[in-house]
Amino acid sequence: MVTTQDMASRDDVRTGIVAAATELLREKGANAVTTRAVAQAAGVQAPTIYRLFGDKDGLIDAVAEHVMASYVSGKSVAAHVATGDPVAELRTGWRTHVEFGLTHPELYALMAARGSGAPSPATVAGLDVLRRRVRRLAAAGLLRVDEQRALMMIHSAGHGTILALLGTPSEQRDPGLSEAMLDAVLTSILSVTPATPDTTTKTVAVTFATVLPDLPGLTDAERALMAEWLHRSLTHPAV
Repeated sequence: MVTTQDMASRDDVRTGIVAAATELLREKGANAVTTRAVAQAAGVQAPTIYRLFGDKDGLIDAVAEHVMASYVSGKSVAAHVATGDPVAELRTGWRTHVEFGLTHPELYALMAARGSGAPSPATVAGLDVLRRRVRRLAAAGLLRVDEQRALMMIHSAGHGTILALLGTPSEQRDPGLSEAMLDAVLTSILSVTPATPDTTTKTVAVTFATVLPDLPGLTDAERALMAEWLHRSLTHPAV
C-alpha cells in the first residue's frame, strides 16, 4: 500500500530531478542533459529517472512544463487579461511564445528534437491555447479560412520564426521579423475591408461553423454532414 508519505517522497525526488535537469540545461546546454548526468546531479540512480519519467523525453517534458510555468508566472498579469479584441489577444500570445523561445533556446531546441513522433505535452497545451484564440477570431467573423488551417498557419509560422531567429547570431537578428511574420499570416487568414464577395462568403461560412455544434433541432448526423459541407466549401479552390 502506497502511503501519503511515500507519495510526498516520490514527489520530492521528482522535483529534485527536474531541478537538476533544468540547472544542467541552463549552465551547460542541451547536450549536457543526459540521463546519467541528470541522475548524478540529482543524487539518484539512473533507473529512478526511467521509473518516474518513462524515458528522456518524459524528463524533458517535465522540465519544459516547469520552466514554462515559472516563465508565465513571472509575466505581468495584465498581459494575460482578455481585452475583448481577439486580434490583440493573438498578438500578445504570439509575442509571449516567441519571447519564450528566444529566452530559453536550449530548452526549445530539446522540445523540437524529441525522440518520439508525438508532440510534447507543453506543445499540446500551447496549441490548445492557440486553438481557443483562433476560435474567438472565427466567432467574431474575422477569419476567411477554416479554423484548423488558421491554427496550423499561425503555429507553423511561430515555430519557424523562433528557429530562424535562434539560427541567427543575436547581433544579426532582424528585430522586426517576428511582427512581420505575424502580419503576413494575419493578412492571409483574416477577412479584409472592404470585403470582396468571395471573402465575405468564406467569412460567413467560417463563423457559421463555430455555432454549428449548438444549433437546435438537428441530429448529430445532420450536424456532421453540414460540417462536412462547410469544410468542403472552405477548402475547395475558387473557380
